Amino acid sequence: MTTLQKLCFGYFVALMIAASLNYVPGLTDDQGLAFGIFALDIYDDALHVASAIWALVAGIVSHRAARNFMILFGLAYLGDGVFGIFTGYGYLDLGIFTNGSAGMDWSLPRVLANLPHLALGGLAVWAGFGRFGRDT
Repeated sequence: MTTLQKLCFGYFVALMIAASLNYVPGLTDDQGLAFGIFALDIYDDALHVASAIWALVAGIVSHRAARNFMILFGLAYLGDGVFGIFTGYGYLDLGIFTNGSAGMDWSLPRVLANLPHLALGGLAVWAGFGRFGRDT
């Protein structure tokens, strides 16, 4: 099992945790914001579960499948985080299409709300294109 395949299993766990945030008592505030920063809905949860299953399958199947997951998932999530910083909404949950742009904002809440997608996406792209992508 290669490093990328093992990393896929880590992504599976991280994404399943993300999908469960709304269902753990005490993690959301009165306004429905997880950690008081961002709101997750059923579409976000479905996206996280689908991505988690993709990561799990890719990790089981092969190094090539794991590399493809890291690159494709990474680019999609990293781009979503960048869109979130610049517009206030991402495209993976169709928020950018259903809401008008809130404009660019470098405030701490906006950055923290998009940090999971920026970090997970950035790490995945780095791993998929970097040394781990050649790991066999």
